[in-house]
Amino acid sequence: MNHNCAIYILSSRSRSLYTGVTDNLERRMLEHRQGLIPGFTTRYRAFRLVHFESFGHIQDAIAREKEIKGWRREKKIRLIERHNPTWEDLAARLPHHYQSPQNQKQIPPRSPNYGDRVRDDNAKPNVKPSAGPSAVSSAKPIDRGPRCHPERM
Repeated sequence: MNHNCAIYILSSRSRSLYTGVTDNLERRMLEHRQGLIPGFTTRYRAFRLVHFESFGHIQDAIAREKEIKGWRREKKIRLIERHNPTWEDLAARLPHHYQSPQNQKQIPPRSPNYGDRVRDDNAKPNVKPSAGPSAVSSAKPIDRGPRCHPERM
């Protein structure tokens, strides 16, 4: 299967790094920057494209992504700084510009696939309901004995 696939490394302002693979880098950058993909990049605001490599076949891109993900942080930084010493946002070099997401066509959020871990920010925390006012009024305080405060002796 012949595609224009790419691996990419995103960075946050604090230089947290995220490595990913895609068959459409422009679309994927939009998804990350608009927060359409819950997870690491949204949580750590890793939106700056600091490195990418293009591949003709998805298998080659996936193999390279796995190789880079296996590296220590220092080696990833050397890779980035070899080609992008100022950590410039390389998204400006792509066909579309991502500096102002307001001007971009909104991509509808993707539905999670079966088995995806999804966080629901609107979910209420699990709180056990109380037994009611009668149970509270009949409860007696627990006697924990005398308290020892050396500074008060």
